Amino acid sequence: MIAATASASLRRAFAPRVAGRLAVSASSMAARRSISTLNSLHTYTEEELLIKDSAARFAREQVLPKTKEMDEKETMDPAVIKGLFEGGFMGIETPAALEGAEQSFTSALIVIEELAKIDPSVSVMCDVQNTLVNTVFRTYGSEYLQKKYLPQLATNKMGSFCLTEAGSGSDAFALKTTAKKDGDSHYIINGSKMFITNAGEAEIFLVFANIDPSKGYKGITCFVVEKEWGVQIAKKESKLGIRASSTCALSFDEVRVPVENIMGEAGKGYKIAIEILNEGRIGIAAQMVGLAQGAYDVALPYLFERKQFGQHIGNFQGLQHQYAQAAVEIEAARLLTYNAARRKEEGKNFVKEAAMAKLFASQVAERTASKAVEWFGGVGFTRDMPAERFLRDSKIGAIYEGSSNTILNTIAKIEQKKYQN
Repeated sequence: MIAATASASLRRAFAPRVAGRLAVSASSMAARRSISTLNSLHTYTEEELLIKDSAARFAREQVLPKTKEMDEKETMDPAVIKGLFEGGFMGIETPAALEGAEQSFTSALIVIEELAKIDPSVSVMCDVQNTLVNTVFRTYGSEYLQKKYLPQLATNKMGSFCLTEAGSGSDAFALKTTAKKDGDSHYIINGSKMFITNAGEAEIFLVFANIDPSKGYKGITCFVVEKEWGVQIAKKESKLGIRASSTCALSFDEVRVPVENIMGEAGKGYKIAIEILNEGRIGIAAQMVGLAQGAYDVALPYLFERKQFGQHIGNFQGLQHQYAQAAVEIEAARLLTYNAARRKEEGKNFVKEAAMAKLFASQVAERTASKAVEWFGGVGFTRDMPAERFLRDSKIGAIYEGSSNTILNTIAKIEQKKYQN
């Protein structure tokens, strides 16, 4: 009887604690269930997986057979360009109502990465069209500009982003190209641009010009200019890498552009350039991740074909450590890239993440491509193997859409604001 009474008392005494533990346990289970619904950065939607497979197949079947010839001739094969349009890769985020694929930003990066695994030149052509040109139209364009140009850009016409000049590289807002009002209906553009990607094939140009130099960068305005209005290719550059991608100097001599072809607002071109290049950096990061993976993929099988001292060279610990380190860095660069992409899709600030992804991916691409040449040994130094092309192509990653030092400045300023009193 005493025992029963004591047990009852103990139950009463511990009941609140047990209830508390049960409540905590239930809360923990709910939290675990919530956490279990969060996806890894390797989790793609069904549509993203489909476009990944489609891009990889296109790269293998239509681009790979032409990469060597395109690199040597420094020319993009028209059949490859046609294939990009027919595959829906040139208007990935463009709404279906405007002839686009209406897919996610991550889908665009997936395509850029898959193409870069085979040919970074083809990748950057697709990248500029999607992350720069199309995005500017979708984000800042009037209904008129969107309806007129986005269907063309998605189906058969290349676009080009014209910001850089001889005296305005990293200091982009020092540009000298001008646009003067001609009556109420037109502007007249005069000046020049250099190092403009896709310029050799483009028919639609986003041209940044200053409508009032006395206002400094606040006079910079973005114009949509059609090639037939007088855009002249002054020089096609002969480059170290991404040789099949056209990079040209352009000249504008009294090019007449209608007022309705102002992108966004007059005097707000600087805002467009700043915001869009942040997004473009994620695209370049995806290109560099693909390049690094491509170099890795062509070199690793060789390590288990080539034998020295009675065993495959890939079994030597020195090489094992090298390709293990490369695998870690490629994965880290990929995670940085897709984290920046998901933040952008979620509407979060992604300036720092984009800068970090672009910086690190470009470094990894160059390191991995360099190691790939070494892993091939003597044959890697010849043009019979693709490793040397990947190495040449990798160098641009530290230069365009923000040099590495410019990117470091961006990251440093953000970090400084966090810690400086």
